[in-house]
Amino acid sequence: MELTIDRLTKQYQNKIAVDRMSLTLTKGVYGLLGANGAGKTTLMRMICGILKPTSGEVQFNGMDVTNEDYRDALGYLPQEFGYYPEFTAMEFLCYMSSLKGLTKQRAKEKSAELLELVSLSDMAKRKIKTFSGGMKQRLGIAQAMLNNPKLLILDEPTAGLDPKERVRFRNLISQLGTDRIVLLSTHIVSDIENIAGKILIMKDGQLIHIGSLDEIIKVIDGKVFECTIDNREAKDLMTLYPIINIRQENEKTFLRLVCDKKPYENSICVKATLEDLYLYYFSEVNQNE
Repeated sequence: MELTIDRLTKQYQNKIAVDRMSLTLTKGVYGLLGANGAGKTTLMRMICGILKPTSGEVQFNGMDVTNEDYRDALGYLPQEFGYYPEFTAMEFLCYMSSLKGLTKQRAKEKSAELLELVSLSDMAKRKIKTFSGGMKQRLGIAQAMLNNPKLLILDEPTAGLDPKERVRFRNLISQLGTDRIVLLSTHIVSDIENIAGKILIMKDGQLIHIGSLDEIIKVIDGKVFECTIDNREAKDLMTLYPIINIRQENEKTFLRLVCDKKPYENSICVKATLEDLYLYYFSEVNQNE
């Protein structure tokens, strides 16, 4: 099982959204992390065959993205998926099943099975317009799984969900990644940190890091500091470095920040996290440099 992306490029007039990207994915969960505008959605739409690349190729097990067999192996949940608000959850899944070529009997069986998988069995006869955001997203995962895809593409699936729904969603995605390729795009760091075996960091249309959590965090080993200093001195540091955390403590300010050298005399070097790395690459301080 292998997804191959070879020198994939998408250019819009003077802007390059995806820049000559090459990548090979095998079975497991991959987290695609980047700020808004990094090119994540453009990349995913090209992988799904929705968007035609300017140049380059996408193949799954040797099949080109334009091949009908490729699409049979694909499941996709876009950032905002379309649904019919007056349909019940079961009606919607059965309708989507018919579009994917399932027989009427198989559609009912598969829809019931997937509603159980995403914990919506008790909502099967409820109209979608009454669903919460989290329930709609779980229904979106179910429709993406109707054809039992070996390649599952999820674009910002946890955006707007409350913490409880996000945990439930992460657990579901982890389960789905045991026997297929799952590519999950998000800018919510904790989602990636908790479920992705490999993390891909994308910036300005390019992949700047690929690896496990421990591997990519090594980039900022020794660069994360904490200190408690006077308010005026804190303001100076806040203009110079990416700030991960700020907290008032009596007449002083606590800061957690990322920088290449010790920023203040009483600073303590602490263990880095993925959120620290994200801020290091995508903070406004670095963007303005």
